[in-house]
Amino acid sequence: MLRASTAPDTAELEPPVQATPIRTARQPAGSILYLDGVSVSFDGFKALNNLSLVINKGEMRTIIGPNGAGKTTMMDVITGKTKPDKGDVLFNAEVDLTKLDEAKIANLGIGRKFQKPTVFEHLTVFENLELALKTERGTFATLFFHLTGQQAKRIDEILGVIGLGDRRKEKAGALSHGQKQWLEIGMLLMQEGQLLLLDEPVAGMTDFETETTASLLLEIARDRSIVVVEHDMEFVRALGAKVTVLHEGSVLAEGSIDTVQADHRVIEVYLGR
Repeated sequence: MLRASTAPDTAELEPPVQATPIRTARQPAGSILYLDGVSVSFDGFKALNNLSLVINKGEMRTIIGPNGAGKTTMMDVITGKTKPDKGDVLFNAEVDLTKLDEAKIANLGIGRKFQKPTVFEHLTVFENLELALKTERGTFATLFFHLTGQQAKRIDEILGVIGLGDRRKEKAGALSHGQKQWLEIGMLLMQEGQLLLLDEPVAGMTDFETETTASLLLEIARDRSIVVVEHDMEFVRALGAKVTVLHEGSVLAEGSIDTVQADHRVIEVYLGR
């Protein structure tokens, strides 16, 4: 979940994020996220091994692979939680993400949802979305914050998108597991993110909730880029997106779900287990 910034109000103390000069000739046109030759090691274990990946603007991509393939580390690198040993990680063809911390990367418009929902259970559904509003969050601004009509309208829109309009006044803790997942996705949408990273969004859901989540992601993918890490192959098929298979920190195969399911290498290291 994207969390509110606690930066000081004075602009001089927290200058805006500046794009780091980079070599743009290597970047594919139309990409929003570009990883090239990214490697990460932990105590001699290579979690990522020369990983290269391109996500286009407006694209939904699903990432699959066995445990330990590097899926979580990849998202950690993109969001600034982990710094790569080497390689390029570029956002919107102008920002070097390896030079920024997690908060600045989130403020750029990259949102991440972990497998376990992290909503504020003691607050109402509406209040959770209100808290996630993309607004100035300095001390002074927070003390005198007042929800505008336009902001209230935006919350209503998101409630409709995530299907929780009739639960707006209920405490988030009373929601089902699937509904909490939708609420957290709604909180990401409140941040107006350009790129959303979702880690196993349907884990633990009922069949109905899984189908509803597929429809939700297809709807919100119309105007933003989404990367979904998932193990549920039926859910992956329902999304109908390009699939990237990771294995031992590198891309093993890419293509449609039918293409990767027929790949003998993917069957051997993942689907055949």
